[in-house]
Amino acid sequence: MILLRGLRLAPGEKPDALRERAAKKLGVRPGEILSQKLVRRSLDARRKDDIHYVCSLAVELGEGEKKLLARKAGPDIAPYREKEYPIPHVDCTERPVVVGFGPAGMFAALLLARAGARPIVLERGGDVDSRLAAVERFRSGGPLDGENNVQFGEGGAGTFSDGKLNTGTHDERIAWVLRQFYEHGAQEEILFDAKPHIGTDVLGGVVKAIRRDIVDCGGELRFFSRLEGLETENGLLSGARVHSPEGDYALPCSKLILAIGHSARDTFSMLHDLGIPMERKPFSMGVRIEHRQITIDRAQYGRERGDDLPPADYSLNVHFPDGESAYTFCMCPGGQVFAAASEAGGVVTNGMSCSRRDGENANAALLVTLRPEDFPSPGLFAGMEWQREIERAAYACGGGDYRAPAQLVGDFLAAKPSAGARSVTPSYRPGVVWGELHGILPEKISSVLARAIPEFGKKLRGFDDPDAVLTAPETRSSSPVRILRGKDLVSPAVGGLYPCGEGAGYAGGITSAAVDGLRCAEALLKTLQ
Repeated sequence: MILLRGLRLAPGEKPDALRERAAKKLGVRPGEILSQKLVRRSLDARRKDDIHYVCSLAVELGEGEKKLLARKAGPDIAPYREKEYPIPHVDCTERPVVVGFGPAGMFAALLLARAGARPIVLERGGDVDSRLAAVERFRSGGPLDGENNVQFGEGGAGTFSDGKLNTGTHDERIAWVLRQFYEHGAQEEILFDAKPHIGTDVLGGVVKAIRRDIVDCGGELRFFSRLEGLETENGLLSGARVHSPEGDYALPCSKLILAIGHSARDTFSMLHDLGIPMERKPFSMGVRIEHRQITIDRAQYGRERGDDLPPADYSLNVHFPDGESAYTFCMCPGGQVFAAASEAGGVVTNGMSCSRRDGENANAALLVTLRPEDFPSPGLFAGMEWQREIERAAYACGGGDYRAPAQLVGDFLAAKPSAGARSVTPSYRPGVVWGELHGILPEKISSVLARAIPEFGKKLRGFDDPDAVLTAPETRSSSPVRILRGKDLVSPAVGGLYPCGEGAGYAGGITSAAVDGLRCAEALLKTLQ
């Protein structure tokens, strides 16, 4: 096949319209193109009077392709061949264990199962359906379930998100990850959109389908099963201690992928007590900022959005001369600010949106980059304790019922408390308490945010709208610690232990976590072959 880059497609046009443009670019008749495949589609809205998609298309011509390529090859015309992801087959009597069933653990388990290794997956939370019920009870004012919530359970934190699959990493495994999401129920667009997303309403079904695939291949999922300890012999892993509803038990194993997620604070402490090497790492904290989606559409498109364009998004960052920086992250067009606590007595916010992204508001994390030298104390878990301190301060400010502190952007910049909403209605449930965020957020964070918001307003018209809503705090953007591993992806302290994914400090988002899960599973499989 031949890959053609730089083909234009007007908003609302169907990909079939690319056939004639591809034929013209190649100098052949449209009828000579036997088949076509849209490989990539990105929206170019830099010129408001000329918004269009830029596409890459793979076409099949049959005979004559090699000769045509010899004449036409260049930056925009090249050979195309889909890369295959080879899955080995192993015969092993002992079953590897995967701890955690977020994106990293899920894809590690999927690869192990497809390879015939019959993994056992331990997930401290519940299955998707029980999670949905528990999360909805909590958002409706009910109690927080500390083991079955937005952070813990089948699919991990990503299940209650926008389901964004774009990543800054470039890895050949990404195509296979996207293919698996599609084959298990996600939209076909994720295979070619430059900014693919699935949506919370679709993710649950996709995750369940992947679980069924793993089970059909001989794997096993054990929900409400929390890792309580590790057993070793002569520096090698020999077993895992597990807490489950049926009671505590020892699970013999010599290979364990540790994909615990960025919020398993009790597990981090347990691992530290066992002498597993860890280190502090940079991470970010801040708030959620919420605008009306129409404000973002007008800023990005120069007009109100019609049915021919997707809800507009943005990605902003600023670096100040003194070394401080801030950025937006996990932007959710047409979404909601979501209650994401996992510990009693702490408020945490996150963002989510459904597949249609058709909500009234847009929201994003507005974060400040924090380095270990910024942490308030020197301990390994200083970042984690800083998170907890801010979450508890927000809980107290909210009245102790998990309502979140909120403030209008205009009032935040003027350092005065807010009394209520104006043109932007906050979407956070179970509700917000209006007030002043400077007393909840550390000065290190609030001062940088106060400098960053006007700068972002210069880059995106309306970002600093005085009516925009800040909801606090956003503390779980990534893990504040890294669990060390060697080039073989194994812990230097315990042979057979593979720290993996976001919780171990090696990923940031659904796709990069899934890729890291595959890398760890590949490394494990090599030891079994």
